[in-house]
Amino acid sequence: MNDLCVDIGYKSINHFGEQLCGDHVDVVEQNENSTVVVLADGLGSGVKASILSTLTSKIISTMMAEGLSIEDCVETIAATLPICSVRGVAYSTFTIIHIVDNKEAELIQYDNPQVILLRDCKNYEYPKVEINIGGKKIFKSVIKLREGDIFVAMSDGCPHAGLGMRYNFGWSRAEIISFLETIAHVGYTAKTYSTILVDECNKLYGYKPGDDTTACVIKVRQRVPMNILFGPPANRDDANRMMALFFSKEGKHIVCGGTTSSIAAKYLGKPIKANLNYFGGDVPPTAEIEGVDLVTEGVITINKVLEYAKDALSENKLYEKWSVGRDGASLICRLLFEEATDINFYVGRAMNPAHQNPDLPINFNIKMNLVEELSKCLRQMGKKIKVSYF
Repeated sequence: MNDLCVDIGYKSINHFGEQLCGDHVDVVEQNENSTVVVLADGLGSGVKASILSTLTSKIISTMMAEGLSIEDCVETIAATLPICSVRGVAYSTFTIIHIVDNKEAELIQYDNPQVILLRDCKNYEYPKVEINIGGKKIFKSVIKLREGDIFVAMSDGCPHAGLGMRYNFGWSRAEIISFLETIAHVGYTAKTYSTILVDECNKLYGYKPGDDTTACVIKVRQRVPMNILFGPPANRDDANRMMALFFSKEGKHIVCGGTTSSIAAKYLGKPIKANLNYFGGDVPPTAEIEGVDLVTEGVITINKVLEYAKDALSENKLYEKWSVGRDGASLICRLLFEEATDINFYVGRAMNPAHQNPDLPINFNIKMNLVEELSKCLRQMGKKIKVSYF
């Protein structure tokens, strides 16, 4: 059985002065183990480029996910998109990375900077075959996946970074590879790798990007299961069944909530040890139970995790807080965002009267909404989520 999976993350910055990005990344799951990732770079910048790249990526990713050939995709794009009155061409450049059964990657590249593959933390020169579709020169590659492989796709805003400023001819491919090799061994998530690369480009542009800049990273890794218990069951008689299912699952175990922790401790026959270390902020302290990897408070902590999750999917500005924080929310974030690939939620439906207090700094009145929102964010991060209610 293949126990590999892929972690996908990307980040874009707009051309200075533009409100819309001319690059677009689309990720479509073909099935549980196959994914189509398309990075499209629309001609020019602004509204027109944004429309071109969005249409291109949507059309290609949808068609390829349905099993159509790249020839059909390119012909459809050429026939569908409007002709640019200035340049006389109809669509954007694109990079396609098709992950097949988590065993191999099919790369299809048209006029974007060539995908960089880091294998064993070093640049790996993969084979390319040139094909011609409708007069367009396209490079195709098929690569067997290995654990630790890092694919880096980018728009031409990356190699253009620093053009005429730090570098006469922009940031060369060799220099980008060298930059990536220095951080490849750290073990960051795909989202963090893409953020680091795009932030470096932004710095080279003097924080006034001369082009839309996007990096999309795909990291191949082993599956890591994680289990999180949140809230006591609606029926007290279900407590032992809930605990038995939770603790029988492979992987680390996180317990959230005071009452939930008491039930878990009773089931395990172990005492709860309060953690007297308080790290400030608005997240309550954690606790310890032998046999449980992490014990935290419930709704307030999970609400903070949700806040970090939403930010991680957008600007990723709060990464520095949760990546090194020692509070319960930061610890959960590192386990769920960076370590886990498959997450099992065990959610109790019992109502806690304290959560109905409108003065509490909680965005949702019911924990069910918290779980739904967090599950949605984690799925967007590429995690496999299963939620069981009790």
